[in-house]
Amino acid sequence: MQFLTPIWLFGAAAIIIPVLIHLWNIRSGKVLKVGSVSLIDAASRKSSRSFKLLDIPLFILRCLLLIVLALLLAMPVLQKKMQAAKVKGWVLIPKETFTETYQKFKPTVDSLTKAGYEFHYFNSGFAKSDLKKVLLKPKDSLKTISPATFPNYWNLARELDTKTASTLPVYLFTPNQMQYFTGEKPQVALNLKWQTYTPADSVSTWIQDAWFTANGEIRVVQGTSKPLGTAYAYSNFKNDDKANSAYTINTTDGKAQISLTGNKQEPVTVSTDAQNILIYADNNSLDANYLEAALQAVIQFSQRPISIKTVANPAQIQANTEWLFWLSDKPVNKALAKNILVYEKGKATSVNSWMSNAGEFTPSLADDEKVGLFKAITATDIKAEPVWQDGFGKPVLALEQQNQTNIYHFYSRFNPAWNNLVWSSNFPAWMLKLMVKPEVDNSVYDKRVLSAKQYMPVIGSEQHTVAAEKSIENKSLSRYFWLTLIIIFAAERWLAHRKPKTEIA
Repeated sequence: MQFLTPIWLFGAAAIIIPVLIHLWNIRSGKVLKVGSVSLIDAASRKSSRSFKLLDIPLFILRCLLLIVLALLLAMPVLQKKMQAAKVKGWVLIPKETFTETYQKFKPTVDSLTKAGYEFHYFNSGFAKSDLKKVLLKPKDSLKTISPATFPNYWNLARELDTKTASTLPVYLFTPNQMQYFTGEKPQVALNLKWQTYTPADSVSTWIQDAWFTANGEIRVVQGTSKPLGTAYAYSNFKNDDKANSAYTINTTDGKAQISLTGNKQEPVTVSTDAQNILIYADNNSLDANYLEAALQAVIQFSQRPISIKTVANPAQIQANTEWLFWLSDKPVNKALAKNILVYEKGKATSVNSWMSNAGEFTPSLADDEKVGLFKAITATDIKAEPVWQDGFGKPVLALEQQNQTNIYHFYSRFNPAWNNLVWSSNFPAWMLKLMVKPEVDNSVYDKRVLSAKQYMPVIGSEQHTVAAEKSIENKSLSRYFWLTLIIIFAAERWLAHRKPKTEIA
């Protein structure tokens, strides 16, 4: 027998309380009647007291009551070593997509479980379950759940690596949509066979953003996501356009809200905010001219209320600026704007590469998505999130959040001597994607899928086994101690009341 919280065993020292109570029951001496007291010396008077325990059974019960209570608080358990079960392997399916996943891989899953593979849910803790009993549940309880926050399969793969031995075959069946894979790809030592599928509901449409233009029209950005990619369409319509039945306009608390007719998406508030952009040119006036031209193209295309101004003196920078392009490697006051793009300081190195803003999951890029990169500042000790990357995966533009300010570290320049970005037709699109933060988080609607090469963890050569303590089972003995405690308490109360209290006090 072991105790999970042995510190409570010190509580057994409380038995000193009934000992003191029983010893304190001092019995007075008896008065003897005699015929004459003349022969008794007055000076020889002495007191007589008895310190003997009066009720031994009651005393023992009270001591036992405290001892058993201390043992109960110490959480007694019976440890039993379990023999390792001879399991051929594991089959794992996420609980939130169980029905659809099982139907996609039913023959394979059934054959594996019949061969002796254990079924586990691919969720934190990897609870073991009987697949036959799971399938006997009502169909309503097995319906696919649309999670508000998608589980991270890569984090679960890391956890799985600590729960199973490297030699144990593991068959994993999951969807292959991008929203289930975030962060850095894990390195594990698993005997892993991971099979994925594209869910049936693989197309989604939603309103990404909406704002009022200068002429009072509403400009809407509508997103459509499919397994091969996500696209956005821009359109304008007037608020009183009754012929346009694709959108529904409502007013809540004085703000216009727009939604897709027949779509379950929450209405999107039509923005009325205006942005101000400042460019600090310093000694890079040519860079500022290229950048301003690209930003003017962004304004013309997006039709957002945006103002642009180029300044030569930092004192001209207004407070609460939305965007500040600090085209200098001099130190910048980070409190000047909500978003700051700054030229990174360092030694310029000639490179023969390209840069892209497509993201880490793009398996291959078209030539028009690549921008030639000729010079770059060597990035060291980067703790920021890459936004633009070169052909080697190194950041060219990286985002760092400091308090309420977003700092974009640019390791190149807006200059044709450094790269071809200023000559690229994609330059305005890159700036639009960088600057315009959508009203809606589109990760919920993202239906893009990953290939096996993209989602499969890196399998390391280091082998490991399951920790030894996992083969020990702890059986709680608390209920037995509770029963003992109740019996002792009942016996103590009976003994305490069988005589007048004056005799046992």
